Amino acid sequence: MVAPPDNDVLWARGLHHMHGSTPALTGVSLGVREGEILAVTGPRGSGKTTLLQCLSGQLAPTEGEIWFNSSPVHTLSSPSRERLRLDRFGWIDTEPHLVPELTAWENAALPLLLRGTGHRSAKHTAMEWLDRLDVGMCARRRPARLDQSQRQRIAIARALAAEPQILFADEPTAPLHSGDGIQVLRTLTTAARSHRITVVLATHAPEVATLADRTIALLDGRRTGASATADGPSDAESRAACSLSV
Repeated sequence: MVAPPDNDVLWARGLHHMHGSTPALTGVSLGVREGEILAVTGPRGSGKTTLLQCLSGQLAPTEGEIWFNSSPVHTLSSPSRERLRLDRFGWIDTEPHLVPELTAWENAALPLLLRGTGHRSAKHTAMEWLDRLDVGMCARRRPARLDQSQRQRIAIARALAAEPQILFADEPTAPLHSGDGIQVLRTLTTAARSHRITVVLATHAPEVATLADRTIALLDGRRTGASATADGPSDAESRAACSLSV
């Protein structure tokens, strides 16, 4: 077993996952530094969503290792992974998945309230993020009274309000028009950098990937590129080898 490098907040090696009899991931390895914005690119069906779900603890890989802050995620029980997602991870899906009975600000504040944050403090933080994402005027409306773009902005506010250590974003601008999408993504990446939030962003859009610090590509469940094959070293392993040779 190779120990994860100290400067990688998230590290994975040799990830495999099957959807039924179909391989979704085949030997994917990667490392992500603290505060880094990493874009995972590839066409639809390339394994991007499955990779993010494994890294975030939503799925247990069939084979392979996942480490967060040098602690093994792949050996955690299901309740422990759920607690990790609540306390340390954030998730933005392609669809907003808001709670229909809650108002916009209550949806945005929900992760904070579940952690035990006081009502007033949680509402204040939620309102700040709704304003930054230009949906503050929707704070008292329920999702049924909002359009798709507004609902997605609220879902992004919900993820950022919790100030996760790692934010996983699966095609977060898919429901938005291209101009709105880039504006929202710039808000997301600027906020992530100012709050030292690590972001793993799945996208098939080249213009979205340009906002990231680094990009890896998937095709048919494998990493592509000269230095990113499934059988070769991951970014983390390469950096570790370099540090040992100095």
